[in-house]
Amino acid sequence: LAVGFVPHLTFWQILPRLIISEENSWRLRMKQEKAFNAKINAKGMQITVVSDGSYDDYISLTDIAKYKSEDPAASIQNWMRSRDVIEFLGLWETLYNPGFKPLEFEGFKLRAGSNAFTLSPKRWVEATAAIGMYSKSGRNGGTFAHRDIAFEFASWISAEFKLYIITDYQRLKTDENSRLSLNWNMNREISKINYRIHTDAIKKYLIIPELPKQYQSFTYTTEADVLNVAMFGMTARQWREVNTELEGNIRDNATLQQLIILSNLESLNAEMIKQGKGRNERLVELNRIAQDQMSSLLRTSGIKRLEEYNS
Repeated sequence: LAVGFVPHLTFWQILPRLIISEENSWRLRMKQEKAFNAKINAKGMQITVVSDGSYDDYISLTDIAKYKSEDPAASIQNWMRSRDVIEFLGLWETLYNPGFKPLEFEGFKLRAGSNAFTLSPKRWVEATAAIGMYSKSGRNGGTFAHRDIAFEFASWISAEFKLYIITDYQRLKTDENSRLSLNWNMNREISKINYRIHTDAIKKYLIIPELPKQYQSFTYTTEADVLNVAMFGMTARQWREVNTELEGNIRDNATLQQLIILSNLESLNAEMIKQGKGRNERLVELNRIAQDQMSSLLRTSGIKRLEEYNS
């Protein structure tokens, strides 16, 4: 048998694994799309943190490695050669990643530590469907890992440096929590007004109960992007690709008028879903409504007062 070949599996036996793998990719994409880049300072080194205001942040291993090396990629791969590191990464994925591939992990663990063993983050992710780290090319690129993994890597680089990283990371989280609770409070509340109405309609009329829950998530994401395209002319992912310099996601950067209209569109889309209208038909109608409502709101003086109150 060829390596990696699993005999006697039907399509329906393989489907759950495929869905879980796609779901993991979807979750990571959602994480990246709704996140913003922040910076922590450790002994004069600027380290990028991909944050969404929670503690499930991803920290740049590339930036951490620069503390001791001019070749960060080589340092990260050298760290990943250790059997102890592979066991740690495998345990983390086992705890937090239902789509993790244990057989592939065991293969890496058996070879780890040998002189001939090498492993890159990209190869690790592709082989095991890991979600604890990812690599990104281009501007603001590099290798990023969940904070649990990043702190472990920082210990390998320097125990002292790790303490500086943790100290400023805690400062960052305090600042983020303050901003989320004050500056973003009104925008967040507006965006939640009709959220339940929208998701209930999707659940009742569009979700197929027989399909695995992992697959159902795609329906919710697709319908959210129907609203994004109607309002902004692009999906959340498309917005992120053309606005790499901005913090937050598409709705975090929306104006007060846009958020109010989005809330209205959620309710309207829910009604059209109940009426059985197709996605394309709903999109055209929602876009027309969004344009009409924006024209009206731009002439409303009350919106300006709300913006001044929220600034």
